[in-house]
Amino acid sequence: MNIFLKKLLYIIVMLFIISLISFIAINLAPNSFFASGELNPNITPEAIAELKAIYGLDRPLYIQFFSWILNILQLDFGISFSSGVKVKEEILSRIGVTLILNITSMFLIFIISLYFGIKSALKPNSFFEKFTKQLSLISFSMPSFYLALILVLIFSIKFELFPIAGLHSMPNDGSFTYYLDFAWHLALPIFIIVFGGIGSLILYIRALTIEILKSDYIFFAKARGLNNKIILRYYILPNLYPPIITLLGLSLPGVIGGSVILETIFSIDGMGLLFYQSALSHDYPVIMGILIIGSFLTLLGNILADLILLKINPNYSEK
Repeated sequence: MNIFLKKLLYIIVMLFIISLISFIAINLAPNSFFASGELNPNITPEAIAELKAIYGLDRPLYIQFFSWILNILQLDFGISFSSGVKVKEEILSRIGVTLILNITSMFLIFIISLYFGIKSALKPNSFFEKFTKQLSLISFSMPSFYLALILVLIFSIKFELFPIAGLHSMPNDGSFTYYLDFAWHLALPIFIIVFGGIGSLILYIRALTIEILKSDYIFFAKARGLNNKIILRYYILPNLYPPIITLLGLSLPGVIGGSVILETIFSIDGMGLLFYQSALSHDYPVIMGILIIGSFLTLLGNILADLILLKINPNYSEK
């Protein structure tokens, strides 16, 4: 219970700090949603002033900030400047796709990196190890947006194997075919996220495994005649899980941030595309809402990683 309360307090404090920094940064931006209206001859200065009063933008900044904080505590992120819809409703309608995209990608990154990293360490100087090194270097150096454009040109335009954009090619009838079509639309984006995420993790796992193989307990395990499967299951994996889970937790912001680019390229109607569109239109309530939700999910992911580590190793504790 003490650990839970500490983690909850940590989330609250960090969200407040993130909110304050985000609010200051957005208000220091050189443009605003109403800038285009001020240049429109059909909109009078009185109308612009009335709009600012409706959204509370005519009040001092510190009052705007604390009013916004109080609204967040009630899960009210305000109203979108562009659509006039509640920000909470816009985010809830799109967050599911983004979560599916990122959670699936993180799971695949973990499984693939674990396999390639361990196997390449167990087979030094083999073809598999050389292939894994080259794969990791290509993954590490390949920009996700560039890879996305190449794969779209090859598999979507030339061979027409995958959809170019969107999430569906058929109406929602609740059938298995509909969900299969949904998965088919997400196949390329998930592949790109996974390919971009495995490079550094494979090399990290490989280096950790090599260090574990040099340890005394591995030497004595082999001296006792234990086979490789038992050594892998009871000696290597338990020592790999803590640093890998920690690293995955720290990688969450990058994965979520990368989905903004891919959702924009593939026109996936998720939280990333909403953030991009809101940034272009200076729709600050939506931007702030997405920043808070994204920060909360990132903090929650890191805390879940800590709790998993505590479950795996009861002696684990943060310094």
